[in-house]
Amino acid sequence: MRFPVLRMALAAFAVLAFAVGCRKPKAIQPRKPVPQGTVQFQFTTKVEGPIDLTIDGVRIPVAKTAKKGRHLTISGLALGRHRLVLLSPLDAFGPDQVEVELKEGKGHFQVLFAQQFNAVLYGKPEPTPVAEGIPGVVARLEP
Repeated sequence: MRFPVLRMALAAFAVLAFAVGCRKPKAIQPRKPVPQGTVQFQFTTKVEGPIDLTIDGVRIPVAKTAKKGRHLTISGLALGRHRLVLLSPLDAFGPDQVEVELKEGKGHFQVLFAQQFNAVLYGKPEPTPVAEGIPGVVARLEP
């Protein structure tokens, strides 16, 4: 038998790789508890923006705190059911429409798939109208 130590090491490595690959995946949790009236989305990749956010049919301006962000935090929402729609000319989201039920004492946290479009746009896009917003509702794209 040649290289018995090497064979044993390979067998041990195979068992270890199998054990690591078969463990339960760890759920993604928010960095800190989400306060009442707040919705926080965490994207799978960094998003450059601009993001066009619509809540219950009203467009909301989204402020950027960095060049790219991984978290979208929307605060100041009233309790109850809200429909949020995310659009961007440079990014795709999945899902791009989310129904959120805000309850007393709790916020909402959700992970969204994000992917950048790899396309070239010719010409200058038509400027979008200024988002009117909802009084007291603030949206921020954060790192």
